[in-house]
Amino acid sequence: MSETRSPVLRVRLDLAYDGTDFSGWAQQPGLRTVEGTLSSALATVLRLPEPARLTVAGRTDAGVHARGQVVHLDVPSDAWAAVPGRSDRTSSAALVSRLAGVLPTDVVVRRATEVPQAFDARFAALERRYLYRLVGVDGPRDPLRRRDTVWWRRPLDVDAMDEAARGLVGLRDFAAFCKRREGATTTRTLLEFTWQRLDDGVLAATVRADAFCHSMVRSLVGAVVPVGEGRREVTWPQTLQERAVRAPEVLVMPPHGLSLEQVLYPADDELAARARVARSRRDSADDEASSAVVSGPQSL
Repeated sequence: MSETRSPVLRVRLDLAYDGTDFSGWAQQPGLRTVEGTLSSALATVLRLPEPARLTVAGRTDAGVHARGQVVHLDVPSDAWAAVPGRSDRTSSAALVSRLAGVLPTDVVVRRATEVPQAFDARFAALERRYLYRLVGVDGPRDPLRRRDTVWWRRPLDVDAMDEAARGLVGLRDFAAFCKRREGATTTRTLLEFTWQRLDDGVLAATVRADAFCHSMVRSLVGAVVPVGEGRREVTWPQTLQERAVRAPEVLVMPPHGLSLEQVLYPADDELAARARVARSRRDSADDEASSAVVSGPQSL
């Protein structure tokens, strides 16, 4: 007689992590990864027979951080109901509390939410927002922020960098700023690329798009840094973009200045439609941000 399996429900996790001591998000044999660490912790807390299978909004590279990462997993309903034990907490609150007791201090699950089966952390996402922190040699260097802020060797003009960055916004082929992968499109809709000086004196880039090809965010930053140094004209990054081929002149900036800050999703009744569109246009390449759909008529 076959064993009856418990029905499953879908759970969304919102988490943050310091990527310094991880070999990126994706699980790899013999390496410490965020996915491996989190899936093992979930298996312990939920008493699963094997590590939990996770779907992530964006695979971050080694050294890249996250404040707004999102994953989903399917949990047997009996395991979900058992999480609070004898306490009067909800399963969501109990899972967050119990994970805090088994996860290392560089990973924090902030929320656990039961979501519709149509929710897909990767394909249902509308956009991702990244932050890149950078300080020139003439700026304040805080040793307490050395893990998430890049110390640059020259002075930087934030206004020039902002002007150069804004010239790249829109639906474009970003091949100049991507590590090419066979069969993967490099066309993306860049929703925002701006620079500002924060209250602590650090220069911060905000980069928003529906998806990013591999190494795109750090390459975009690397394309405007020479403008900030005064070595290139403000129009130089746009000239590179128009080539539609990888630009070897562009430096891929260090990973530790980059953080995934937010992933946005549509309302529950629009999740299924969004995921269908994303899957039909799927890109074969994941990146430091994610692999997903771009807005517009082109297919991926």
